[in-house]
Amino acid sequence: MAARHRIGALLLAWYRQGHRDLPWRTTTDPYRIWVSEIMLQQTRAQAVIPYYERFLARFPTVDALAAAPLQDVLALWAGLGYYSRARNLQKAAQVIDGSFPRDYDAIRALPGIGDYTAAAIGSIAFGLPYAVLDGNVLRVVARVENDASDVGSARTRERFRAIAQQWLTPDDAGHFNQALMELGATVCLPRKPQCLLCPIAAQCRAHAEGTAAQLPVKLRKQEPVRLDGTLLVIRKGTRILLRQRAAAESRMAGFWDLPSPEDLPRTRVGAELGEIRHTITHHHYTLSVRSALAPTRVSSPFRWFDAGELDAIPLSTTARKALALAR
Repeated sequence: MAARHRIGALLLAWYRQGHRDLPWRTTTDPYRIWVSEIMLQQTRAQAVIPYYERFLARFPTVDALAAAPLQDVLALWAGLGYYSRARNLQKAAQVIDGSFPRDYDAIRALPGIGDYTAAAIGSIAFGLPYAVLDGNVLRVVARVENDASDVGSARTRERFRAIAQQWLTPDDAGHFNQALMELGATVCLPRKPQCLLCPIAAQCRAHAEGTAAQLPVKLRKQEPVRLDGTLLVIRKGTRILLRQRAAAESRMAGFWDLPSPEDLPRTRVGAELGEIRHTITHHHYTLSVRSALAPTRVSSPFRWFDAGELDAIPLSTTARKALALAR
Protein backbone atom coordinates (compact mmCIF):
# COMPACT_ATOMS: atom_id res chain seq x y z
CA MET A 1 0.00 0.00 0.00
CA ALA A 2 2.83 2.41 0.83
CA ALA A 3 4.27 1.89 -2.67
CA ARG A 4 0.91 2.86 -4.18
CA HIS A 5 0.78 6.09 -2.20
CA ARG A 6 4.35 6.91 -3.31
CA ILE A 7 3.28 6.75 -6.97
CA GLY A 8 1.23 9.94 -6.62
CA ALA A 9 4.17 11.93 -5.25
CA LEU A 10 6.47 10.65 -8.01
CA LEU A 11 3.98 11.55 -10.72
CA LEU A 12 3.49 15.07 -9.35
CA ALA A 13 7.24 15.69 -9.14
CA TRP A 14 7.68 14.47 -12.73
CA TYR A 15 4.77 16.59 -14.01
CA ARG A 16 6.10 19.74 -12.37
CA GLN A 17 9.43 19.31 -14.15
CA GLY A 18 7.72 19.70 -17.53
CA HIS A 19 4.73 18.66 -19.60
CA ARG A 20 2.98 19.49 -22.86
CA ASP A 21 1.85 23.11 -23.16
CA LEU A 22 -1.87 22.67 -23.86
CA PRO A 23 -4.29 25.63 -23.78
CA TRP A 24 -6.74 24.05 -21.32
CA ARG A 25 -3.95 23.62 -18.78
CA THR A 26 -3.70 27.36 -18.19
CA THR A 27 -7.16 27.68 -16.63
CA THR A 28 -9.26 26.47 -13.73
CA ASP A 29 -12.48 27.72 -15.37
CA PRO A 30 -14.79 24.66 -15.20
CA TYR A 31 -16.50 25.62 -18.48
CA ARG A 32 -13.23 25.64 -20.44
CA ILE A 33 -12.01 22.46 -18.76
CA TRP A 34 -15.34 20.79 -19.53
CA VAL A 35 -15.21 21.78 -23.22
CA SER A 36 -11.65 20.44 -23.51
CA GLU A 37 -12.47 17.15 -21.80
CA ILE A 38 -15.46 16.51 -24.05
CA MET A 39 -13.43 17.32 -27.17
CA LEU A 40 -10.55 15.12 -26.03
CA GLN A 41 -12.75 12.01 -25.85
CA GLN A 42 -11.51 9.66 -28.61
CA THR A 43 -9.47 12.53 -30.12
CA ARG A 44 -5.76 13.44 -29.98
CA ALA A 45 -4.81 16.60 -28.11
CA GLN A 46 -3.06 18.25 -31.07
CA ALA A 47 -6.14 17.71 -33.26
CA VAL A 48 -8.37 19.25 -30.59
CA ILE A 49 -6.44 22.53 -30.09
CA PRO A 50 -7.75 24.49 -33.13
CA TYR A 51 -11.33 23.28 -32.52
CA TYR A 52 -11.07 24.24 -28.85
CA GLU A 53 -9.83 27.73 -29.63
CA ARG A 54 -12.46 28.39 -32.33
CA PHE A 55 -15.25 26.99 -30.16
CA LEU A 56 -14.40 29.20 -27.17
CA ALA A 57 -13.95 32.26 -29.36
CA ARG A 58 -17.53 31.76 -30.58
CA PHE A 59 -19.01 30.51 -27.28
CA PRO A 60 -16.86 32.06 -24.50
CA THR A 61 -19.32 31.26 -21.68
CA VAL A 62 -21.84 28.63 -20.65
CA ASP A 63 -24.63 31.12 -21.37
CA ALA A 64 -23.34 31.81 -24.88
CA LEU A 65 -23.31 28.09 -25.65
CA ALA A 66 -26.76 27.56 -24.14
CA ALA A 67 -28.30 30.33 -26.28
CA ALA A 68 -26.62 29.42 -29.59
CA PRO A 69 -28.47 27.77 -32.51
CA LEU A 70 -27.62 24.06 -32.59
CA GLN A 71 -26.54 24.39 -36.23
CA ASP A 72 -23.83 26.86 -35.17
CA VAL A 73 -22.61 24.47 -32.48
CA LEU A 74 -22.49 21.56 -34.92
CA ALA A 75 -20.76 23.68 -37.57
CA LEU A 76 -17.88 24.41 -35.18
CA TRP A 77 -17.75 20.73 -34.18
CA ALA A 78 -17.71 19.46 -37.78
CA GLY A 79 -14.68 17.23 -38.30
CA LEU A 80 -14.28 16.21 -34.65
CA GLY A 81 -16.74 13.34 -34.95
CA TYR A 82 -18.92 11.74 -32.26
CA TYR A 83 -21.44 14.54 -32.69
CA SER A 84 -23.63 13.51 -29.79
CA ARG A 85 -20.87 15.12 -27.70
CA ALA A 86 -21.72 18.55 -29.12
CA ARG A 87 -25.45 18.05 -28.65
CA ASN A 88 -25.00 16.93 -25.05
CA LEU A 89 -22.62 19.82 -24.41
CA GLN A 90 -25.32 22.30 -25.35
CA LYS A 91 -28.02 20.39 -23.45
CA ALA A 92 -25.84 20.50 -20.34
CA ALA A 93 -25.14 24.22 -20.83
CA GLN A 94 -28.88 24.83 -20.86
CA VAL A 95 -29.29 22.79 -17.65
CA ILE A 96 -26.42 24.62 -15.92
CA ASP A 97 -28.09 28.01 -16.49
CA GLY A 98 -24.95 30.06 -15.91
CA SER A 99 -23.63 28.60 -12.65
CA PHE A 100 -21.40 25.54 -13.06
CA PRO A 101 -21.98 22.94 -10.29
CA ARG A 102 -19.10 22.40 -7.88
CA ASP A 103 -20.19 19.02 -6.50
CA TYR A 104 -19.06 15.73 -8.11
CA ASP A 105 -22.54 14.16 -8.18
CA ALA A 106 -24.08 17.32 -9.67
CA ILE A 107 -21.38 17.45 -12.37
CA ARG A 108 -21.85 13.73 -13.05
CA ALA A 109 -25.60 14.24 -13.52
CA LEU A 110 -25.17 16.64 -16.47
CA PRO A 111 -25.99 15.31 -19.97
CA GLY A 112 -23.01 13.66 -21.66
CA ILE A 113 -20.83 13.54 -18.53
CA GLY A 114 -19.64 10.20 -17.15
CA ASP A 115 -17.39 9.19 -14.27
CA TYR A 116 -14.18 10.15 -16.06
CA THR A 117 -15.29 13.62 -17.17
CA ALA A 118 -16.84 14.42 -13.79
CA ALA A 119 -13.58 13.42 -12.06
CA ALA A 120 -11.49 15.47 -14.48
CA ILE A 121 -13.60 18.64 -14.17
CA GLY A 122 -14.10 18.25 -10.44
CA SER A 123 -10.42 17.70 -9.67
CA ILE A 124 -8.90 20.29 -12.04
CA ALA A 125 -11.45 23.08 -11.49
CA PHE A 126 -12.37 22.52 -7.85
CA GLY A 127 -9.73 20.20 -6.36
CA LEU A 128 -12.24 17.39 -5.74
CA PRO A 129 -10.38 14.17 -4.77
CA TYR A 130 -11.55 11.84 -7.56
CA ALA A 131 -9.09 9.93 -9.74
CA VAL A 132 -9.77 9.80 -13.48
CA LEU A 133 -9.96 6.56 -15.42
CA ASP A 134 -9.65 6.73 -19.21
CA GLY A 135 -7.82 4.55 -21.74
CA ASN A 136 -4.44 6.02 -20.87
CA VAL A 137 -4.96 5.49 -17.14
CA LEU A 138 -6.23 1.93 -17.66
CA ARG A 139 -2.99 1.17 -19.49
CA VAL A 140 -0.81 2.66 -16.76
CA VAL A 141 -2.64 0.76 -14.00
CA ALA A 142 -2.54 -2.53 -15.89
CA ARG A 143 1.20 -2.21 -16.35
CA VAL A 144 2.09 -1.00 -12.87
CA GLU A 145 0.06 -3.89 -11.41
CA ASN A 146 1.15 -6.32 -14.16
CA ASP A 147 -2.53 -7.23 -14.42
CA ALA A 148 -3.67 -9.14 -17.50
CA SER A 149 -7.37 -8.89 -16.66
CA ASP A 150 -9.72 -7.89 -19.47
CA VAL A 151 -9.98 -4.08 -19.34
CA GLY A 152 -13.18 -4.33 -21.36
CA SER A 153 -14.81 -5.77 -18.24
CA ALA A 154 -16.74 -3.39 -15.99
CA ARG A 155 -15.46 -5.26 -12.94
CA THR A 156 -11.82 -4.77 -14.01
CA ARG A 157 -12.39 -1.09 -14.71
CA GLU A 158 -13.88 -0.52 -11.27
CA ARG A 159 -10.97 -2.32 -9.63
CA PHE A 160 -8.47 -0.25 -11.63
CA ARG A 161 -10.36 2.93 -10.68
CA ALA A 162 -9.96 2.01 -7.01
CA ILE A 163 -6.21 1.52 -7.53
CA ALA A 164 -5.87 4.93 -9.23
CA GLN A 165 -7.82 6.40 -6.32
CA GLN A 166 -5.23 4.93 -3.92
CA TRP A 167 -2.47 6.66 -5.92
CA LEU A 168 -4.27 10.01 -5.80
CA THR A 169 -2.71 12.89 -3.84
CA PRO A 170 -5.92 14.42 -2.43
CA ASP A 171 -4.35 17.81 -1.70
CA ASP A 172 -3.44 18.26 -5.40
CA ALA A 173 -5.95 16.07 -7.21
CA GLY A 174 -6.09 18.20 -10.37
CA HIS A 175 -2.37 18.10 -11.09
CA PHE A 176 -2.24 14.42 -10.13
CA ASN A 177 -4.91 13.52 -12.69
CA GLN A 178 -3.22 15.61 -15.37
CA ALA A 179 0.11 13.95 -14.55
CA LEU A 180 -1.40 10.48 -14.77
CA MET A 181 -3.03 11.23 -18.12
CA GLU A 182 0.16 12.88 -19.38
CA LEU A 183 2.16 9.77 -18.48
CA GLY A 184 -0.19 7.57 -20.49
CA ALA A 185 -0.22 9.95 -23.45
CA THR A 186 3.53 10.58 -23.73
CA VAL A 187 5.49 7.82 -21.95
CA CYS A 188 3.39 4.74 -21.18
CA LEU A 189 2.44 4.41 -24.84
CA PRO A 190 0.26 1.62 -26.28
CA ARG A 191 3.13 0.38 -28.42
CA LYS A 192 6.78 0.71 -27.45
CA PRO A 193 6.33 2.12 -23.93
CA GLN A 194 9.17 4.49 -22.99
CA CYS A 195 10.01 2.72 -19.73
CA LEU A 196 13.46 4.33 -19.42
CA LEU A 197 11.76 7.74 -19.21
CA CYS A 198 9.05 6.69 -16.79
CA PRO A 199 9.08 8.28 -13.31
CA ILE A 200 7.38 5.23 -11.77
CA ALA A 201 9.33 2.50 -13.59
CA ALA A 202 10.73 1.26 -10.28
CA GLN A 203 7.15 0.70 -9.05
CA CYS A 204 6.01 -0.97 -12.31
CA ARG A 205 5.65 -4.74 -12.07
CA ALA A 206 5.20 -5.19 -15.81
CA HIS A 207 8.48 -3.35 -16.43
CA ALA A 208 10.21 -5.66 -13.96
CA GLU A 209 8.70 -8.75 -15.61
CA GLY A 210 9.22 -7.54 -19.19
CA THR A 211 5.48 -7.71 -19.98
CA ALA A 212 4.66 -4.00 -20.45
CA ALA A 213 4.21 -4.24 -24.22
CA GLN A 214 1.61 -7.00 -23.83
CA LEU A 215 -0.63 -4.96 -21.51
CA PRO A 216 -3.38 -3.99 -21.15
CA VAL A 217 -5.51 -6.90 -22.35
CA LYS A 218 -8.86 -6.38 -24.03
CA LEU A 219 -10.44 -9.69 -24.95
CA ARG A 220 -13.64 -8.49 -26.62
CA LYS A 221 -12.50 -6.74 -29.78
CA GLN A 222 -14.95 -5.57 -32.42
CA GLU A 223 -14.32 -6.95 -35.87
CA PRO A 224 -13.93 -4.29 -38.58
CA VAL A 225 -16.97 -3.68 -40.77
CA ARG A 226 -16.17 -2.66 -44.35
CA LEU A 227 -18.80 -0.69 -46.27
CA ASP A 228 -18.96 0.70 -49.81
CA GLY A 229 -21.02 3.59 -51.14
CA THR A 230 -21.25 6.46 -53.61
CA LEU A 231 -21.43 10.22 -53.12
CA LEU A 232 -22.66 12.54 -55.88
CA VAL A 233 -21.13 15.94 -56.62
CA ILE A 234 -23.93 17.90 -58.29
CA ARG A 235 -23.21 21.49 -59.33
CA LYS A 236 -25.27 24.34 -60.70
CA GLY A 237 -22.91 27.14 -61.54
CA THR A 238 -20.98 27.91 -58.35
CA ARG A 239 -23.50 26.09 -56.15
CA ILE A 240 -23.37 22.55 -54.80
CA LEU A 241 -26.35 20.35 -53.88
CA LEU A 242 -26.41 18.97 -50.32
CA ARG A 243 -28.82 16.83 -48.30
CA GLN A 244 -29.53 17.45 -44.62
CA ARG A 245 -29.43 14.35 -42.45
CA ALA A 246 -32.73 13.53 -40.76
CA ALA A 247 -33.36 13.16 -37.04
CA ALA A 248 -33.56 9.39 -37.54
CA GLU A 249 -29.88 9.45 -38.51
CA SER A 250 -29.12 10.24 -34.87
CA ARG A 251 -25.33 10.31 -35.07
CA MET A 252 -25.29 12.87 -37.88
CA ALA A 253 -28.72 14.48 -37.49
CA GLY A 254 -28.69 18.06 -38.75
CA PHE A 255 -25.46 17.70 -40.72
CA TRP A 256 -25.27 18.38 -44.45
CA ASP A 257 -23.86 15.73 -46.74
CA LEU A 258 -23.51 14.97 -50.43
CA PRO A 259 -26.45 12.94 -51.76
CA SER A 260 -26.14 9.32 -52.84
CA PRO A 261 -27.72 7.72 -55.92
CA GLU A 262 -30.35 6.23 -53.59
CA ASP A 263 -31.32 9.73 -52.44
CA LEU A 264 -31.86 10.87 -56.04
CA PRO A 265 -32.78 7.73 -57.99
CA ARG A 266 -33.74 9.63 -61.19
CA THR A 267 -30.51 11.60 -61.40
CA ARG A 268 -28.11 10.65 -64.18
CA VAL A 269 -24.78 9.66 -62.64
CA GLY A 270 -21.63 10.66 -64.50
CA ALA A 271 -17.91 9.93 -64.35
CA GLU A 272 -16.06 8.84 -61.26
CA LEU A 273 -13.95 11.65 -59.80
CA GLY A 274 -12.06 9.43 -57.40
CA GLU A 275 -12.43 7.52 -54.17
CA ILE A 276 -12.27 8.47 -50.50
CA ARG A 277 -11.92 6.41 -47.35
CA HIS A 278 -13.40 7.20 -43.96
CA THR A 279 -13.37 5.38 -40.64
CA ILE A 280 -15.80 5.71 -37.72
CA THR A 281 -14.82 3.44 -34.82
CA HIS A 282 -14.68 -0.06 -36.41
CA HIS A 283 -16.64 0.91 -39.56
CA HIS A 284 -14.40 1.44 -42.60
CA TYR A 285 -16.04 3.19 -45.56
CA THR A 286 -14.83 3.23 -49.15
CA LEU A 287 -16.82 5.83 -51.08
CA SER A 288 -16.79 6.42 -54.81
CA VAL A 289 -17.17 10.12 -55.66
CA ARG A 290 -19.02 10.73 -58.94
CA SER A 291 -20.36 13.71 -60.81
CA ALA A 292 -24.07 13.86 -61.64
CA LEU A 293 -26.53 16.07 -63.50
CA ALA A 294 -28.54 18.61 -61.52
CA PRO A 295 -32.18 17.66 -60.91
CA THR A 296 -34.90 19.93 -62.34
CA ARG A 297 -36.12 21.00 -58.90
CA VAL A 298 -35.19 20.21 -55.32
CA SER A 299 -36.95 20.53 -51.97
CA SER A 300 -36.25 19.61 -48.36
CA PRO A 301 -34.05 17.86 -47.27
CA PHE A 302 -32.02 19.07 -50.31
CA ARG A 303 -30.65 22.58 -50.76
CA TRP A 304 -28.19 24.45 -52.98
CA PHE A 305 -25.22 26.11 -51.27
CA ASP A 306 -22.62 28.52 -52.59
CA ALA A 307 -19.05 27.43 -51.93
CA GLY A 308 -18.55 30.37 -49.56
CA GLU A 309 -21.37 29.14 -47.30
CA LEU A 310 -19.88 25.73 -46.57
CA ASP A 311 -17.69 26.83 -43.66
CA ALA A 312 -20.72 28.21 -41.83
CA ILE A 313 -22.78 25.00 -41.84
CA PRO A 314 -22.29 21.60 -40.19
CA LEU A 315 -20.81 19.78 -43.17
CA SER A 316 -19.97 16.09 -42.83
CA THR A 317 -16.36 14.96 -42.99
CA THR A 318 -17.13 12.68 -45.95
CA ALA A 319 -18.58 15.66 -47.85
CA ARG A 320 -15.49 17.75 -47.09
CA LYS A 321 -13.22 14.96 -48.29
CA ALA A 322 -15.26 14.38 -51.43
CA LEU A 323 -15.45 18.08 -52.35
CA ALA A 324 -11.71 18.46 -51.82
CA LEU A 325 -11.20 15.54 -54.19
CA ALA A 326 -13.63 17.01 -56.72
CA ARG A 327 -11.73 20.31 -56.75
